Amino acid sequence: MEKILIKQYKKPKLNSPLLIGGLPGIGNVGKIAAEYIVEKLKMQKLLEIFSQYFPPQVFVSEEGVTYLVRNSVYYKKLAGRSDLMVLVGDFQGTTQEGQYELSYNTLEVLSKFNLKTIYTLGGYSMGKIVESPRVLGAVTDNSMISTLSSLGVVFPKGEPGGGIIGSAGVMLGLGKELFSIDGACLMGETSGFFADPRSALNVLKILSKIIRVEMDLSDMEARSQQMEQITGKAAEEFQQRSQQREDLGYFG
Repeated sequence: MEKILIKQYKKPKLNSPLLIGGLPGIGNVGKIAAEYIVEKLKMQKLLEIFSQYFPPQVFVSEEGVTYLVRNSVYYKKLAGRSDLMVLVGDFQGTTQEGQYELSYNTLEVLSKFNLKTIYTLGGYSMGKIVESPRVLGAVTDNSMISTLSSLGVVFPKGEPGGGIIGSAGVMLGLGKELFSIDGACLMGETSGFFADPRSALNVLKILSKIIRVEMDLSDMEARSQQMEQITGKAAEEFQQRSQQREDLGYFG
């Protein structure tokens, strides 16, 4: 078996498509947002990616049916504008080599469709619960900053300080340097403690403006509200425990 196998289902003629990449990562922000787009736009499967760089496992459904882990690319033709492709999946590459090989092979195949721009999605860990998550941006060309800023993306000086690790960064770098494709990374602020639909919702609101596609966000808003209730309760319990420790310390 080769280290990466790509199974293509269709060969559509696409109009200078945009690629949105949302694989598992911090707070699963990118994965949640990308999968929501695929679902709401009823996108068609273009290809699947199987690889030795993924964990050696299958998922098992509630009925007991196995499913080999994979990443997938979906597409949607949009009248009068650039078409859309979305990369979603179960895992990123488990090694440094895997990150580069998977990103390169994916871009190599998708570049044949005259890929125009790449938008990778991810989470930006704050290490604490964020009340109003911002969406941070990083671009391959500074000419993109003014447009993204006008749509609500923020570019704080020096952030993200450690760069962008993983698929969200590698795909942008390879896209720019080896395929001459510009792109941007949209990072939703998140605690990083759990899957964060609230941060994903903010990313989706901005992304829908970028791709000029209206989406029904009501389901994501409901998930966001549920998460707010959960995190609010967790924060309250944490505060109560902290107060109890302070009280015990005082009487001790």
